[in-house]
Amino acid sequence: GKCFPCPKDECPMMGHHADQFPAKLERVNQMYFLNTAAEPPFTAWRQKVFVKLSGAKKTRGDINLVFHDTEGNTKEYEIASGALTQDKVYTEYLDVKINPKNTKKIEFLWNKTIFTLLWARLGAETVNITHGEDGHT
Repeated sequence: GKCFPCPKDECPMMGHHADQFPAKLERVNQMYFLNTAAEPPFTAWRQKVFVKLSGAKKTRGDINLVFHDTEGNTKEYEIASGALTQDKVYTEYLDVKINPKNTKKIEFLWNKTIFTLLWARLGAETVNITHGEDGHT
């Protein structure tokens, strides 16, 4: 995550569009990083997620985000699990299989553990997602 997001004019290019950056082709010993999914077609989009919680001061459970695209596909990702604290910001880098351009909505889910008090509730005060390819939020 240290090189995230990568500005378009600064990142080394690989593959079909590498010839659009001739100055970068002259360099040697460049590092290249690929974000891929675990199964075909292996496409994934790097996204940095910040979630700030509000509600109960401290409780146990997990928080997830569900990405929905315009074609009805969904994919769920865990952001945090275990002890959760109000006003804490949870940050996670995700390689999301749903193209940000086709994302219809992102759903916040909080599941409390079986031992959590009935009144203990958490919500997302802020959810901020930065797309790696162009730095847009």
